[in-house]
Amino acid sequence: MPQRGEPKLGGWYAHYVLAVLVVVYVFNFIDRNILSILSQEIQADLGTTDAQMGFLYGTVFAVFYAVFGIPLARFADVWVRRSLIAIGLLFWSAMTALSGSARSFFTLAVYRIGVGVGEASASPAAFSMLSDYYPTRLRATVLAIYSSGVYIGGGIGLFIGGLILETWGAWYPDIGDAPLGLKGWHVAFLAVGIPGVVTAIWVRTLREPKRGISEGLESADHPAPLRVLKEELGAMLPVFNLASLRRTGASLKVNAVAAVAIGVIAYGLIMVTGSIAQWIALGVGVYVVFSWAQSLAGRDPATYAMIFGSKAMIYTMIAFPTISFVTYGVGFWTSPLLLRLHETSAAEVGTYIGLGSAAGGLLGVTLGGFFGDRFKLKHPAGRLLIGYIAIFGTAPLVLWMIYTESLMTAFVLNFAHHLFSAAWPGIPPSTAADLVLPRMRAVAGAYYILINTMIGLALGPYVMGQVSDLFATGGMNSADALRSAIAVSLLIFVASFVFLTLAWRHLPREEHSRIERARAAGEVIGVGVT
Repeated sequence: MPQRGEPKLGGWYAHYVLAVLVVVYVFNFIDRNILSILSQEIQADLGTTDAQMGFLYGTVFAVFYAVFGIPLARFADVWVRRSLIAIGLLFWSAMTALSGSARSFFTLAVYRIGVGVGEASASPAAFSMLSDYYPTRLRATVLAIYSSGVYIGGGIGLFIGGLILETWGAWYPDIGDAPLGLKGWHVAFLAVGIPGVVTAIWVRTLREPKRGISEGLESADHPAPLRVLKEELGAMLPVFNLASLRRTGASLKVNAVAAVAIGVIAYGLIMVTGSIAQWIALGVGVYVVFSWAQSLAGRDPATYAMIFGSKAMIYTMIAFPTISFVTYGVGFWTSPLLLRLHETSAAEVGTYIGLGSAAGGLLGVTLGGFFGDRFKLKHPAGRLLIGYIAIFGTAPLVLWMIYTESLMTAFVLNFAHHLFSAAWPGIPPSTAADLVLPRMRAVAGAYYILINTMIGLALGPYVMGQVSDLFATGGMNSADALRSAIAVSLLIFVASFVFLTLAWRHLPREEHSRIERARAAGEVIGVGVT
């Protein structure tokens, strides 16, 4: 119970807001993950390779999601968060519905860019909003419950997509008889996109909490939030970013050297893989992030110091995205792999994989957040233990799942590995929030999402698809090639283990010295604040 004079946190309305935001995140991942179960139909219709589908699901979505995530997160730190989430939901749902009109790979990629831009608005604002509705001791649990939308939405997307493909195919075996010549994958995009447009109105009715109230560090309303958005977009978008860098005193020479270095590396990767769009898109994304960091150092040195001057933050934000590399890749490619390996239908795979992923993911992420908070009571870095549990639980179960000859065993193992592979998403955003001040939380959350998206989403599905194509070129059939690619990709867990251990060493001291570090960076904080 709060003492006299303390803000009242939690309660039924906070739980209501949490439930609504979970629904938003469910739509987020329905719209994102439905592409997995539709991929075989899209590949047959548009003639795309595994690497191209990994690019479409991961990179083309991820780069724009990550790049626009920073400006929208800064906007969330100064504007009405419920309105930002509602507008984003409206936009990405419309883009998903429009995907149902695509007739080429290029057009579909353009609409996926739109989905990525819209979805970038949701999580940083939600992280910040929920952090003000609940006390800090429940932060990982609450953010883990919110993150359950990843698995619920991903599972529902697979289920709905598979069901629509089979039903539409049964209704219209001759596509010439279908309304407007729509194929099953077109209808699936329409079916999941339109309801999100209506849900956006519901989200707009939520009450906005006072920023910083949960930690006694209430922030005053910003006098010009649109100016902040304009400045952040100017700092992120190529060409415009140069003017922003000049205004803040950042070195254009350093920026140019970084641009050249990124370009050379991207060119080398293009020569090795032949994937021009993949590495141009990712190279642009990396350059934009570098420029933003340069600009942030001049515009808001305190926030820059709290994020980039913290070893615990940097190591944590590398450790968990490398786990995400596996979870995004396995999450996308499991359904296509089982369709290639076994005599089954998209509806059956969508049902069992979808429901198994939703149930296992919901349990895993909720338990991960719950035990993460309990572990933190025992040790300042205790939440990071969930990362180790995720690594050592996921690897053997995924290997068993992809190599078993029994389809039903694979369905059961998909549920089982999600208990571990889904345990960690509440940990990095809650850790980031603990390492910065309240006014910086949305940006810190966006920084995590940015790195997670670049490493996990932009690389995981693509790299598995590229390695699969490589094995297929060497003579493997498509099923064995994809299975081998997934197995080899699990080696990235070695890096995850190393960075978790490094984060463990620095986290207790840097969290304890949060206020002192902020003051040293020039932040003005009340004398009595601890």
